[in-house]
Amino acid sequence: MSAPMTTEHLAARTARAVAAAVAAGRERGLTVDEPVVLHDVFSVVVHLAPAPVVVRVPTVLAPGMDLDGLAERQRTELAVVAWLAGQGAPVIAPSPLVVAEPVRHDGFSMTFWQYVDRDTGAEPDYVRNAALVADLHMALRDYPGELPFLSAAEPPTLTASFAVLAERPDLITPADLARARREWELLEPLVSSRAAFDAAFPGANVQPIHGDAPAYNIVPTANGALYADFELTTLGPVEWDLAAFGPEAADVYDAAAVELGLRPLDRRVLRFVEAVGMARTIACLALVDELPILREGIAPAIEQWRSQPASWDVPVDR
Repeated sequence: MSAPMTTEHLAARTARAVAAAVAAGRERGLTVDEPVVLHDVFSVVVHLAPAPVVVRVPTVLAPGMDLDGLAERQRTELAVVAWLAGQGAPVIAPSPLVVAEPVRHDGFSMTFWQYVDRDTGAEPDYVRNAALVADLHMALRDYPGELPFLSAAEPPTLTASFAVLAERPDLITPADLARARREWELLEPLVSSRAAFDAAFPGANVQPIHGDAPAYNIVPTANGALYADFELTTLGPVEWDLAAFGPEAADVYDAAAVELGLRPLDRRVLRFVEAVGMARTIACLALVDELPILREGIAPAIEQWRSQPASWDVPVDR
């Protein structure tokens, strides 16, 4: 059994990620005098000031993910966002000062992005942002590159995470883990096979989607809202991008989608992707030692799931 990282261990990991970003930036000709950490959870996001460049350095990788797999995901992200930027979509684009490809340094794989001034006074409004998600889906619909089907569900990672949790009754009870695994056994075939998904949900067409809660990953700036964090971009149902935002956000999305000529959300598909999202949340417990704040952050969702009757048959009913 591993031990949770201490505050000192976490600070050292952050410092190492910042040092790697600074060194990689300087190797590519950037002037870096005062790096500023903008975010530090699963990734360290650092502004290489005074260069107008932000580096995202993933520091917490889920079981089953290695640097090669991470780099492949990063290449997809860079390609999709570069294409969107070229179409005039409001995105935080890859930095033009660095070749748009993943960079490895000191055991990290990182990506370089344009620096933008955030509007720190803007209050997040996820319901309002749901309308912007429809705009994003409209823009993504014509992406010409190949994308895997629902890779954002990360099936190998969930399976590996549940195996880790089987040895950690301090993180999840055997009864809860058994239920999560039963649910995942029914969900996994539908996120691993487009044919199986299409058979279960006829008419729920798929397209390129953001993959990682875009209503949350919309950055307010002085020049308007910008879409960000396309790390999990994939081919899938649009419902995936609205999971867990609630019925009001779903209604706002529907109104915007219909106005754009897109289909409204299929509530049955939405229930399915929310069940997958819950499985992914539970799997995150396997990362608690590396990111101790997850234990407290995940607890309310797991308590709500535990209080509800087992429903692993609901997503695939006919």
